[in-house]
Amino acid sequence: MQAHRAEATVSEDGVLTLRDIPFRRGESVEVIVLPFPAPAASGSRYPLRGTPVTLISPTEPVADADWEAVG
Repeated sequence: MQAHRAEATVSEDGVLTLRDIPFRRGESVEVIVLPFPAPAASGSRYPLRGTPVTLISPTEPVADADWEAVG
């Protein structure tokens, strides 16, 4: 099967016209219409990537005052 990619814009009345496609007049073809993907958002997908990390007292217990001793 031979495939050909063509770009076109739908007119205001909803008509799509393909010109200069490499198929013979009268030849049956299958047409699949897909929209162009939306442009990616300008924001970064990982905004904190590359940001330095500083650990303050990494070996100290966390929320030690919140624990009750069982006794």
